[in-house]
Amino acid sequence: MKQYKVGYTTGVYDLFHVGHLNILKRAKAQCDYLIVGVSTDELVMEYKQKRPVIPFEERMEIIEGLKYVDQVVPQKNRDKYIAWEHFLFNVLFVGDDWKGDALFMKLEEKFKKVDVDVVYFPYTAGVSSTIVKEKIGM
Repeated sequence: MKQYKVGYTTGVYDLFHVGHLNILKRAKAQCDYLIVGVSTDELVMEYKQKRPVIPFEERMEIIEGLKYVDQVVPQKNRDKYIAWEHFLFNVLFVGDDWKGDALFMKLEEKFKKVDVDVVYFPYTAGVSSTIVKEKIGM
């Protein structure tokens, strides 16, 4: 039996690469059911001021096709607590670049009150969508 029943994680998943796969694989190893939120194009534009290379519907389809993922949902805002109210997961998986961030420290406090853990995963060294874009001259 796995440590958690329902896990949740989110991402843009643009130019899908092994770092994305590693996070989803690690998340699924710790939970029975993994829900993945894929950021909408509008949300990405709102906080990154750039449109993803791969359109939202195609990014959803890519994530749906992975054996580690049980359910894919649109991520229309970045509020993980609102997501919890809807999906009632017991663990949130995030990249360790958010560890110690004021926003996530507050979120950890809120989640502690409803018995939700926040698990931070290390990013895969040497790979990111930004690096992929640089390599292909975007």
